[in-house]
Amino acid sequence: MIVEFSLNGQAVREDVAPDMRAVDLLRERLGLSGTKEGCGSGECGACTILVDGHSRLSCLMLAAQLEGRNVITIEGLGTEKAPHTLQEAFTTHGAVQCGYCTPGMILSAADLLAAKPAPTRDDIRKGIAGNICRCTGYVNIVEAIYQASRSLRGEKP
Repeated sequence: MIVEFSLNGQAVREDVAPDMRAVDLLRERLGLSGTKEGCGSGECGACTILVDGHSRLSCLMLAAQLEGRNVITIEGLGTEKAPHTLQEAFTTHGAVQCGYCTPGMILSAADLLAAKPAPTRDDIRKGIAGNICRCTGYVNIVEAIYQASRSLRGEKP
């Protein structure tokens, strides 16, 4: 079946099997390795992408469900030369250790900040609750998201 959607601002048209998962289309077919598969059962959040601006678990979506949608992966959020504020904050605050959870964590945070531009640290903890990090203990992640929210609102850290 043919699926057409916008991926990181570019039109995509792919012939996919009816049972192909979105995570497999993104990683294996389209080469976007920032979308990680951790658990494959929707428990870890490593495969988080933005679909029409909302965080979704790509391991639980069929590629066909992307039809007509706007999809953003970590590769489309910012670039090496022009990183997104969240990407900069994660680096500045040491919120990255092994990095496996980072793309999903950042995309979940982007969804949170779009819905709630001035979150409390408690709001942030709730907003990233579906993303598991086994390295950091979350303190630096929460602080990075909090500071990114302030920066996006034009406040000084």
